[in-house]
Amino acid sequence: MASPAAVRELQRDLENKANDLSKIQKDIAKNHQVRKKYTIQLGENELVLKELELLKEEANVYKLIGPVLVKQDLAEANANVRKRIEYISAELKRLDAAVQDLEEKQNSKREAVLKVQQRMQALQAGKAKA
Repeated sequence: MASPAAVRELQRDLENKANDLSKIQKDIAKNHQVRKKYTIQLGENELVLKELELLKEEANVYKLIGPVLVKQDLAEANANVRKRIEYISAELKRLDAAVQDLEEKQNSKREAVLKVQQRMQALQAGKAKA
């Protein structure tokens, strides 16, 4: 026969594991939002790069700094956009690795929650038989 203390302990364990799982799921959702933002920025920067490549060497290029448009060299503008694309791509790779890690943690927490639930059911089934 299962003792009430053992059942309470399993319930506490289950609550803790469920809370951990919930935190991981929130982190995954937050990570997906950040990834979406970077993906949009990457697309915009790739579009800007294509536009810059269409320009002739003598074309005027301006950069918005605060409320002011400042004239910028075409080669410098090209280099800046390429650096931004490089940075955003690196961030996307980092985020992908983080999401993969979080998903692995989520799966292990899910398994732990299921095991605790099964132990609780087994205890309660044993209690019902007695």
